[in-house]
Amino acid sequence: MRLIFLGPPGAGKGTIAVKVKEAYQIPHISTGDLFREAIANQTPLGKKVKAILDSGELVPDEVTVEMVKERLSRSDVKGGFILDGFPRTTGQADALKAFASVDMVINFVLSEEKIVERLSGRRIAKKSGRVYHVKYNPPAKEGICDESGEPLIQRPDDKPEAIKNRLRVYAKQTAPLIDYYQKEGSLVDIDAAPSPEEVFELVRTALSKLS
Repeated sequence: MRLIFLGPPGAGKGTIAVKVKEAYQIPHISTGDLFREAIANQTPLGKKVKAILDSGELVPDEVTVEMVKERLSRSDVKGGFILDGFPRTTGQADALKAFASVDMVINFVLSEEKIVERLSGRRIAKKSGRVYHVKYNPPAKEGICDESGEPLIQRPDDKPEAIKNRLRVYAKQTAPLIDYYQKEGSLVDIDAAPSPEEVFELVRTALSKLS
């Protein structure tokens, strides 16, 4: 069960990936996690990535591809994997074909209006690290963390205008990738608007067609 998860920020990809990982016992591979792990372990690739990020540059495709290739060579992916955040471009999708086949590409679909509502409602407590939502998971006392009593903040990239900008970037970058996998016949659209439990059931139904 070799899967790719696509979806805009706020679509809940990460939440569903954890559920799929636990249900099917396959690793969830996120490029962000790979970068952090390689930097922490000070591997040759990690040192290269750290130098690139420290200089404020974006990690080039060939370095990202090399890192994913190394991760997919490990023994725990024999039963399958979930790739999250890779590929981001059709160039990366072409590169992936050289060392791994994919059974299904799950595209989490959510309207811009719903994404803005989900992300702009997030509030963070810096000290405790707890995350709240003004509508879906509010604190007992408005604007105050239940655990630490500190004021909650809204991250700059969770403000509506910043979210819309992130969505424009995502659409521009990912739309060609959606077409790419649609033409290959491996893309399945999943409605990401319901609760995580309901979305997970939709994913399970889609995955049942693989067995």
